[in-house]
Amino acid sequence: MQAADILAKLVGFDSVVGTPNAEIVEWIGAYLKSFGATVDIIRGPEGDRSNLFATIGPRGEPGYVLSGHMDVVPANEAGWASNPFVLRADGERLYGRGTSDMKGFLAASLAAVPMLAASPLKQPIHFAFSYDEEAGCRGIPYLIARLPELCETPLGVIVGEPSNMRAILAHKGKSAARVTLKGRSGHSSRPDLGLNAIHAAAEVLQAAISTAHSVAQGPFEAEFEPPYSSVSVGIIHGGQAINIVPDLCTLEVEARAISSVDPAALLLPVRGAAAALEHRGVQMQWEELSSYPALSLPRAAPLADLLTELTGIEPLAAVSYGTEAGLYQRAGLEAIICGPGDIGRAHKPNEFILMDELTACQAMIEALGRRCMA
Repeated sequence: MQAADILAKLVGFDSVVGTPNAEIVEWIGAYLKSFGATVDIIRGPEGDRSNLFATIGPRGEPGYVLSGHMDVVPANEAGWASNPFVLRADGERLYGRGTSDMKGFLAASLAAVPMLAASPLKQPIHFAFSYDEEAGCRGIPYLIARLPELCETPLGVIVGEPSNMRAILAHKGKSAARVTLKGRSGHSSRPDLGLNAIHAAAEVLQAAISTAHSVAQGPFEAEFEPPYSSVSVGIIHGGQAINIVPDLCTLEVEARAISSVDPAALLLPVRGAAAALEHRGVQMQWEELSSYPALSLPRAAPLADLLTELTGIEPLAAVSYGTEAGLYQRAGLEAIICGPGDIGRAHKPNEFILMDELTACQAMIEALGRRCMA
């Protein structure tokens, strides 16, 4: 199958984040097995979602991991010109949910499998495909935990997030949480008898704003845009009617941190402000939504040199969005980002990838395979 044909099949699976993914896992597993790959399915604690890990080549030797996620964000936005879960070709453009982020990388990787399987590899090529990356990299930790029993310590991990086929050395870390505040309802004519959860939430919001202003003063890492960490509140929900004292309010807050800063630590002042409300009778619940560390790969790393050789392009120092690469690095593995498509096309209507981008990615992976024959 050509990469575009595989992409059509993958896009046809509406593997939306947070939903069961057995169909896409089974199809990819069967495809890989048909070329002699060893395939392991790593089920997550949800019970209806799984990661997939596969190997072509000698499993007892150190090799390289091609890492990507099988889930996509929902496609409920207005503006789609066609069914987002049916691949549509228009000239060089291939439209559909996940084409850039990041089923294009999966398709190019799988399209390279026949060449890899027919080659006398001395170093293996592994495929690590995860679930629920779009919910804050929730699935990949269960796969990474199993790596010691699935393969020898890899020489490097290529995370194929859309990067215009230019390797990326670093990204920010992230921590996100939901704060739920419970007060006491009542008629708005007697606010003294109620406990206004929205008013209480204003203090948590102010803590987040103050922290955002503080971290914008540094420390700085010039390769990022912006060159400092950030804190922001993205969602607030509360209240039923104007004449009811609201007894419930929720806020969702996130921190994005430069590589020298712990993103979870940036949220401590916000959590502290929420916890302080309990002394006034407001009940507080703190729920972590997602957390992953920053990535920081030195330019002198062998993996950076390898990707420069494979792509012919000098790596980009850093991006501000996050990926699963930071989790691989935290596990002690060299990781780098490089994949087809553009992050600017992701998470919006009429997402697309170019045929040339798929071809370039497949060529890169086949070139990696030739190196693993040496």
